[in-house]
Amino acid sequence: MKMHFPPLVALLTLVGAASATERHARFVRKYNYARDTTTSSMPASTGTSSSATSSGSTTAPAATTSAATTTGAAATGPQTNTWGTTIPPLSQITSGMPSQPTLPPTATYPAGATPPISGAPVLPTPFVYQAGSWPPQDQIAPTDSTEVSEWMQELNGFDIPDIPPTADGTCVGDPAAAADAADRGWWTCGGYTRDTDITACPDKLTWGVSFDDGPAFYSKQLLDYLSSINVTSTFFVVGSRVIERPQVLIEEYMTGHEIAVHTWSHRPLTMLTTEQVVAELGWTRKAIKDVLGVTPTLMRPPYGDIDDRVRAISLAMGMVPVIWTRTPSGATFDTNDWKVPGGTVNGSQSFATFQAILNNATLLDTGFIVLEHDLYPQTVDLAIGYTLPAALSFSPHLTMEPIGQCNKIPDTNLYRESNQNTSFPYPNITSGDSSVPSGSGGSSSDSKTSGSISALNTDAIPMTIIGTAVMAAFSALLL
Repeated sequence: MKMHFPPLVALLTLVGAASATERHARFVRKYNYARDTTTSSMPASTGTSSSATSSGSTTAPAATTSAATTTGAAATGPQTNTWGTTIPPLSQITSGMPSQPTLPPTATYPAGATPPISGAPVLPTPFVYQAGSWPPQDQIAPTDSTEVSEWMQELNGFDIPDIPPTADGTCVGDPAAAADAADRGWWTCGGYTRDTDITACPDKLTWGVSFDDGPAFYSKQLLDYLSSINVTSTFFVVGSRVIERPQVLIEEYMTGHEIAVHTWSHRPLTMLTTEQVVAELGWTRKAIKDVLGVTPTLMRPPYGDIDDRVRAISLAMGMVPVIWTRTPSGATFDTNDWKVPGGTVNGSQSFATFQAILNNATLLDTGFIVLEHDLYPQTVDLAIGYTLPAALSFSPHLTMEPIGQCNKIPDTNLYRESNQNTSFPYPNITSGDSSVPSGSGGSSSDSKTSGSISALNTDAIPMTIIGTAVMAAFSALLL
């Protein structure tokens, strides 16, 4: 199914995407991971911390968990949380803000511990990083390895559309690809989705909570706060971060949060070759399994950058794409929190965006998914000091659930090893993983423009997901 948006709207909405994407990628690579020494198995990271300054002035007062029952209501602060972290006022959440102390993982989960997923294997032997066994961190994963050759076999029997890579994953960087976005099913340029994409929660006023780019140094603060408010989330994790912070990932998983794939180096996937996409997904999947013993069945493309080729690869590898909610006008449910560390947005502006998202979410017939991050201290401060408290006190009441749960996906189906449904997310006899039960392979098909690949069983994706994609696509919501 295609979604059609006026090309002019798409171009006007996304004209700044190229520079924003590159700024984000540079800042991730430069962020100073070396200042936390609490994890002995952590590989060394290169680069220095950013010294960019915030753009614009901020005057909004700090929010508190006892704020009024509608977003936009002011409160005074700063807020001091129960575990002793003081959240700065919004005016102080900027790219140049002082870093607060990090919290080490406090829970210990030994090898053999039973996870909260029925049928999932026990935790494996503790992960120990060995540099020669992994690709360079934060660089596009190389394709000349035995592992990638094996993962490429997972595509056998599936119709991977012959769509050439984009120049850089942005509309302005590749006008020819942007003009063909509808046929490509390219989300970045026009918001095109397919029935196999998860783009919202089916139930009205339900927020599918998620955080991207960790596990990171400030993820522990976020985990503590989520525990204090009895909310679980989906964490879309980057492989380069997983091998740095395995204990944080274990705590996320063992405390009931959903774990999903967010690639190895956080590059726009449409700009990569098919072999590189397989490597980006495969190495992240392997890192997660080496740490947790399970293989996620959900993934999120960095920047939401996905087309029918990337979808087909992801599904053939057993992962359902998840994107945040987007309106027909091209506006997205992106808090822009990731722009605060880079200095292009300040805390007040990011929180104002979130307030607009909540207010406009009431106009949807479905629930919604919002883009937030746990990589930076600024984004975690915004989450635990402002966005999450605002959602808790919002009127009308919001239900807050991780994305798999809000889409009625049984938690067992979120990992291949515990999945009891042989048609979800995708049966694949050439998985290359002897520990995963095999299903039936695919056959050739020319259904490129439908967004499906040849072996797609109409029962493979729950009807809630299909309905959600359709309803979210045609919603009249305007930010």
